[in-house]
Amino acid sequence: MNRSAIILAGGSSRGFTSDKGILELGGKPLLNHVIDAVEGLVEEVIVVTSTQEQVNSYSKLVSSGKVKFKVDVCESKGPLCGALTGFEAANGEYSTLLRFDSPFISTEVLSLLFDCGIGKAAAVPRWTDQEIEPLHAVYNTKQALQATKEALAEDGSDMQTIVEKLRGVRYISTMVIEQLDPDFKTFFYINTPLDLRKAAVMGKPRKTSKTKHTNIKKR
Repeated sequence: MNRSAIILAGGSSRGFTSDKGILELGGKPLLNHVIDAVEGLVEEVIVVTSTQEQVNSYSKLVSSGKVKFKVDVCESKGPLCGALTGFEAANGEYSTLLRFDSPFISTEVLSLLFDCGIGKAAAVPRWTDQEIEPLHAVYNTKQALQATKEALAEDGSDMQTIVEKLRGVRYISTMVIEQLDPDFKTFFYINTPLDLRKAAVMGKPRKTSKTKHTNIKKR
């Protein structure tokens, strides 16, 4: 097996009356938007949750045999714990690490990252101000697993810590990604009910090719 997708679904749903993963956008649950974006690129999809209750809820939304669910293996509820759980469960040589609340992930961008990650510890998008997107990246699974263990042992809490511990990371400029995803929708995530309303607008077809895009990172 060469490619896995790890979807971190243990994040907070504060501000919402129900779990974000089951909230619908365009008639489809948010979690399914992410699964559909990656399913054709990978041999397995691992959805990492905080609780068994989430597993029970999400499993009702998914019919694909590629998808399996894992509950966080450590008490920490941060993304590093979810990453550890995912990397331990992944069978692919390379794994993409993604958020469950990013409904506009570009298949073309992910395919580019997988291609650029071959022979590297990771392929990570990087903005022109040098900030990176570790939760929209591709990793060598074994190397990332070791880096995650080290980060947790040092009480790390930021996903960037994993990238900093890796040697041989290929950074992909957002100027390159812009050619595939002009509006940077890939990096948009839903954190608040307002974001969900924004997403409903963003999901509509652009009326003209001259529509000015908004830098998602600066939203």
